[in-house]
Amino acid sequence: MIQANIHYAKTHLSRLARRVREGEIVVLCDRNRPFAEIRRLPSARASGRRVRPLGLYAGQVVMAPDFDRAPSAAL
Repeated sequence: MIQANIHYAKTHLSRLARRVREGEIVVLCDRNRPFAEIRRLPSARASGRRVRPLGLYAGQVVMAPDFDRAPSAAL
């Protein structure tokens, strides 16, 4: 785990990002007081693929049978 003050993190962001990519955790500090943590995303997110469960709202969404009908002329 690496602790970095804000100024250092801004100056060396690419260096810290490389270490995070390798699996290290960076703790951001403001005047040596930790306030945030930067860590690598899980592999499914890092690859850009989002896994969504199918049928999550099955039976909860109701659509009218004519939902895609063209609107009638304005009155």
